[in-house]
Amino acid sequence: MLGRLVLSGRQHIGTLWTILIGIAAAFLGTTIAAGLGVADSESVDRIEWLIQIGLAVVGVAALERVKSRR
Repeated sequence: MLGRLVLSGRQHIGTLWTILIGIAAAFLGTTIAAGLGVADSESVDRIEWLIQIGLAVVGVAALERVKSRR
């Protein structure tokens, strides 16, 4: 949902797609953060969250673009 909130305007994708994009962004973001060495800290992993939210934004925008072409 945070990915959709960051984008301006209304997205014409369903809740299921939003959830699937969020899950994929979370897993991919954690993998990228681990590769960069920022996934394991003793406090809140803000950089990891930013990566995950950024990926969710990209995913929602990409799906919206694909669906709008149809």
